[in-house]
Amino acid sequence: MSKLVPALLEWFATNARKMPWRETHDPYAVWVSEIMLQQTQVKTVIPYWERWMRDLPDVAALAAAPAAKVLKLWEGLGYYSRARNLHAAAQLIVEKFGGHFPRAFSDILELPGVGRYTAGAIASIAYNDPAPILDGNVMRVLTRVFGIDGDPRGKATNQQLWALAAQLVEHAANQPHSAKTRACSHLNQSLMELGALVCTPRQPACPACPVRQLCVAQRDQRTQELPALAPRGATTARRFVAFVITRGNRHLVQQRPSGVVNAGLWEFPNLELKAAATPPAERVALPTGRIVRATTSLGSLTHSITRYRITVEVFRAELLEDSPQPDEHWVSATELEELAFTSAHRKIVARLG
Repeated sequence: MSKLVPALLEWFATNARKMPWRETHDPYAVWVSEIMLQQTQVKTVIPYWERWMRDLPDVAALAAAPAAKVLKLWEGLGYYSRARNLHAAAQLIVEKFGGHFPRAFSDILELPGVGRYTAGAIASIAYNDPAPILDGNVMRVLTRVFGIDGDPRGKATNQQLWALAAQLVEHAANQPHSAKTRACSHLNQSLMELGALVCTPRQPACPACPVRQLCVAQRDQRTQELPALAPRGATTARRFVAFVITRGNRHLVQQRPSGVVNAGLWEFPNLELKAAATPPAERVALPTGRIVRATTSLGSLTHSITRYRITVEVFRAELLEDSPQPDEHWVSATELEELAFTSAHRKIVARLG
């Protein structure tokens, strides 16, 4: 630890990437960035974070925002439960903490959508507290540096990694002038940054690593073996057909109900097909009860969500039986742009020009 921590801090001081949320210690801004960065790349997050902070600059603004606005700002980032949890957490902060972001780690951990890693990231980055973090990048760095076998997501190995992460950040807290240099914040960020830029899953850039002389995996030539992750589950193919139904200059869209994936987002009428089924053309009964007929193909598009590989075949269609449903609306092209659509169906909107 005595050699590892200073080496990481020195490397981070000159190699940290420029990110807008690194220009502030505001816990709200850090919190939003950490939630957005979950399973999403930095380059994707930056414009979303900047737009979010312009429109919802603090906890009070987020808490007071309509759910539709929150979802619209999040549109395209995926995993929309993150946005709903941010909204719910902001309302809890207003109710319980008077709108001030909580200071204590235990209080941060109680916020909806915040787990041990996210709470540690916020506490260390915003407040410079010696709170450990452990995400995929940090797991990879620690298993290689310390030569740890076993699946890092397994209980015993995971506990060992959390303990090491805690020792590292506590050692950083004991560095000279640690408060002034924000050593806890920078140590945790250095582990994440090293995993993202140097200690990558495949073909790590070991010659550029600041701790290569201390790394067990490098010494024993085991960087390709570690971490010893369990095999991923097989992907599952799913097929959908979506219908663009137009009346005059208005299009029929529907809002996904609460309690389902992507709840509250908008989409075109659609149904799921069995793997080998032929796309319907004559009379199609939609889940809403409407009867439609496909007329013109608008092509197909692909989309991935977790382990699912989704193909959506898109058709213009006409209504054969008109039985209005409560979650359906006829909207103009302008309104299509204002609504928050699922990622796949936003691609359909783009095709309509």
